[in-house]
Amino acid sequence: MPLDSGGGGGRRESSLNVLSTVLEPCSYDPITGFYRDGCCTTGPEDAGSHTVCVEMTAAFLELSKVQGNDLSTPRLEFGFAGLKPGDRWCLCAPRWQEAFLAGAAPRVFLRATEISALEYCALADLKRFAADLV
Repeated sequence: MPLDSGGGGGRRESSLNVLSTVLEPCSYDPITGFYRDGCCTTGPEDAGSHTVCVEMTAAFLELSKVQGNDLSTPRLEFGFAGLKPGDRWCLCAPRWQEAFLAGAAPRVFLRATEISALEYCALADLKRFAADLV
């Protein structure tokens, strides 16, 4: 896939989702994504692979907080209002996999989950938690 040559920091111009179709946005409110562009796109500087679009749950937010990644507390100095259940967010693929193994995986929006998430998560597991398959 071509890389962005217009100052995008190496992110891809257009990405595919885990269903091999065009990646859809995850959330603009709250604004999400490693690049804070609303999409779960990734690039070489995204060491966490923020590629899985999820719907936050209380159980996942608590698990994340206990593991040292507090996503619910506002950090206004970084422009981060904190997440609450129901918010959509680009989650690190390895973190989703950890939550899956712990029985606390949040639901996934497959059309907004970037294909490279499959390096950490099995498509069958993501599909079991799909919020956008009918």
